[in-house]
Amino acid sequence: MKKLLTVSVVALTGLYVFSTQVAAQKSALAQAARPLVLTEAISLEGVKGRFDHFGSTGNRLFVSALGNNTVEVIDISARTVVHTITGIPNPQGVVFSTDANKLFAGSSKGKLYIYDGTSFELFKEIDFHSDVDNVRYDAANKRVYVGYGEDETGAIGTVDATTNERLDEEYKLGAHPESFQLETSGPNIYANLPDLKQIAVINRSTHAISRWPVTLQMNFPMALDESDHRLFVGTRAPARLAVFDTNSGHMITALPCVHDTDDLYYDAARKRIYVAGGEGFINVFQQKDADHYQLLSKIPSALGARTAGYFGKGRKSADRFYLAVPARAGRGAEVWIYTVED
Repeated sequence: MKKLLTVSVVALTGLYVFSTQVAAQKSALAQAARPLVLTEAISLEGVKGRFDHFGSTGNRLFVSALGNNTVEVIDISARTVVHTITGIPNPQGVVFSTDANKLFAGSSKGKLYIYDGTSFELFKEIDFHSDVDNVRYDAANKRVYVGYGEDETGAIGTVDATTNERLDEEYKLGAHPESFQLETSGPNIYANLPDLKQIAVINRSTHAISRWPVTLQMNFPMALDESDHRLFVGTRAPARLAVFDTNSGHMITALPCVHDTDDLYYDAARKRIYVAGGEGFINVFQQKDADHYQLLSKIPSALGARTAGYFGKGRKSADRFYLAVPARAGRGAEVWIYTVED
């Protein structure tokens, strides 16, 4: 009996040591898998309602406070709001042209507003008549691409960033375009069309439009890995990160993802995808190779915080990830700043 008791104690001791080692290893892995570390918060005093999109110049951040009818201009170095642009009903997409020194802001009421990049004096309003949402800047050709319209009026139009004139280049899509991405080394534009359950592929050289069917529903945010020919799409029903081959249009994989996503970004240096979701988390996925991905971390954030910005290395050679957090009980609206860790 005594011998049996001794064996049992030894076995339990071994099991305890093993469990402790496993727990330590899990803790070490958890610490290592902290790709985003919340370091600061910028107060957006008095800002109410939900947010839509971010824009950046490198030293300034632009936040569309859709529910507040303002665009908040933040000095990233000073960590403070330095200007508030008013007069835009329900602002959505914002993009800055550094070479033209202009800010372009879209409104769900159908207009694109063009501002001086220093004084923020309003230069011009261009009426697209319905729901100007996502906007993108093509620096090589100094053009602003504008997603607008509903149903049969849905399209992507263009504006000359130098002259502020609307151009004839326009692509009719038959549905409202959500996020879209421009190739820099090729002619294509990839556009999410959730109402049609499609991704439209626009060739800017030939003006031909092809369409990929999407079996998942509510495909809103999008990011592009141009070098590996992969397109990342966030869906809401079900909540997935879907990966498409841009050569074939075929879906490579679809991973469970944070709910209520509206922004996602691809970090080419680290081969990561950052996805912000309104359920109160940020998902970080690691690209192992062009066909294989895994969830690296699920980071708690705040309910309703689905608007994010990631623009690569800042002025101090440090990467920052920005999250717009709406006002909630006992606390005002903020922009949370995460340091991106290797």
